[in-house]
Amino acid sequence: MYKRILAAVDGSRAARLALDEALKIAKASDGEVIAVFVVEHTSQLVDVAAIYTSDQSADGGRVDAATAALEDARTALSEQGVNGMTRAVDAYGDGIAEVISRTADECEADLITMGTHGRHAKRRMLPGSAAQGLLRLAHVPVLLVRHDAEAEEQLGDIV
Repeated sequence: MYKRILAAVDGSRAARLALDEALKIAKASDGEVIAVFVVEHTSQLVDVAAIYTSDQSADGGRVDAATAALEDARTALSEQGVNGMTRAVDAYGDGIAEVISRTADECEADLITMGTHGRHAKRRMLPGSAAQGLLRLAHVPVLLVRHDAEAEEQLGDIV
């Protein structure tokens, strides 16, 4: 069974569903969950002749999002009685898939869970670009959990 599960979180509904699956698996196998938020920074054009000024507001929003998502994961771990930890990882210009794959290797994860929206896919059945990249790069199994907002809205209308 899976003893160490890396759950990619980003504050989205899809990521939360993937975290919930990671918690179920960890609870059944007496494993642990490592919830990881990848912090991306905006690219900045730099004029070497000009004085450098940093736009901290954009990065501040990402740090706030990471803090909220990781606090939610911490709460979920505690409520489910699952051992684990939360971690923010700086992308340093790498893609999300590369960072998650590398972090899973560093943590010696047995499984990666990740939510997918399919936003970048041409067809609804395909995972999004970050999920596709992770499927290509990961050295361990990847469990993708798709969130279908339209289906959820339709179910909400019925109930």
